[in-house]
Amino acid sequence: MSLIEKIIEPKEFLSEDRKRFTNLALKAMIVPLLIEQLLQMVVGLADTMMVSYAGEAVVAGVGLDTMVYTIFIYLFTAISAGGSVVVSQYIGSKEKDNADLSASQIFFMGGLLSIVCMMLMLFFGSSLLGTMYPKAEADTMAACRTYMWIVAWSFPANAIYNAGCAVFRAMGKTRVTMFVSFIANLVNVVGNAIGIFVLKAGAAGVAWPTTISWYVAAIIMTMLCIETKASDDILRKISSLSGTRIGIGIKDSLSLNVQMAKRILGVAIPNSIENTLFQAAKVVLGMLTATFGTSQIAANTTGQTFWSLAACMGMSMGTVFITVVGQCVGAGDYEAAEWNIRKLTRLSLLLAVIWNVIVMALTPLLLTLYNLSDETKRLILIIVAIHNLFSGLVQPFSGPLSSGLRTAGDVKFTMWASIFATVVCRTALSFMLALWMKMGVIGIALAMVLDWCIKAALDIWRFRSGKWRNKKII
Repeated sequence: MSLIEKIIEPKEFLSEDRKRFTNLALKAMIVPLLIEQLLQMVVGLADTMMVSYAGEAVVAGVGLDTMVYTIFIYLFTAISAGGSVVVSQYIGSKEKDNADLSASQIFFMGGLLSIVCMMLMLFFGSSLLGTMYPKAEADTMAACRTYMWIVAWSFPANAIYNAGCAVFRAMGKTRVTMFVSFIANLVNVVGNAIGIFVLKAGAAGVAWPTTISWYVAAIIMTMLCIETKASDDILRKISSLSGTRIGIGIKDSLSLNVQMAKRILGVAIPNSIENTLFQAAKVVLGMLTATFGTSQIAANTTGQTFWSLAACMGMSMGTVFITVVGQCVGAGDYEAAEWNIRKLTRLSLLLAVIWNVIVMALTPLLLTLYNLSDETKRLILIIVAIHNLFSGLVQPFSGPLSSGLRTAGDVKFTMWASIFATVVCRTALSFMLALWMKMGVIGIALAMVLDWCIKAALDIWRFRSGKWRNKKII
């Protein structure tokens, strides 16, 4: 046994067949997930870097809009995450027909919800932004409205792409989602370069490539999810067809199955409430940040891109929890589920520390690529340092561990814990530190990491109590 295996594996004995995934299989799952997250983060860095050449007002406008846009994305990913939990549990219980049906229902529900959200933002988005950010400068608001109107068209494609990702991640075939993500991000970054530097289109120069790339990803993902000889041949080249092959049916993807939808929504609704309130709190804090001036808004916007880069290890591990724990629980083996949660949490902590140190070391170098003022760059370095310290040491317990509890069916606890820590504590602490103590965006960053500390303490307590074992999904 290697040193890393000795560090991460619990002392309790568990036979190899009950572990569900060997260390080699976990590596094959984690590496593509991390690469996929990195691709998205690199494109995010490229977006903000290129937009910075259009002026800080455009950077600030896109940043304010992204806070609203992300609320809708969380709704789509909540449906996908709920579906992924159900699919993984059916894989564990060896019920392929139900796994196929649940996969199809992710497409139906995500697609329907996304169309409704798209229409709402196309008709009412401009008025909403004006109400939320009344004190934003005119050129900042103009960029915000332009970006929102364009990316609203991407909602259906985003939902369909995430539905497909949920299916393949439940199977543990993360190389497939990495492959599709690479193509989509390539389209996005090339489009951004053309939109900003050739067409000089400002916010629109970033928004249109984003929308187009989502549709490219959605089309490819849908084709791969339909079981045909052609899609199977492609999958063999990308990954493999070993294990259970889950696919969607056209008819089942275009109609509602009430019983299966209830199972998915049983996970998705608490998750969507949790994520939506989390993002709503960020929007409120964004409104607070909007009063600090363009430099601090730009620092917060750019800093969030670096935060996302640092957090991608935790996000990758959260997906691994869903696949591994879901299959253990689906098989009814809660002892194996607990063993794997302990192992994956330790692995998450180890990887997160290493990754956040690397990102922090690279931050000053990456900042030289941005056309921002010295004051803005100084603020970015401070808030990234605060974020990365806690992202390495605390976030694995408030993020990936929470995914494990949620996958086991303990969705209401994770929802209420998140609401308390994020919506209540983070919001209150943000106003206290950022506004009353006049710390600005530094106060916002401190409130965020204190939120993680509270959430981590609650999740650790819940896991040790064993009450998560009493929940059922399928």
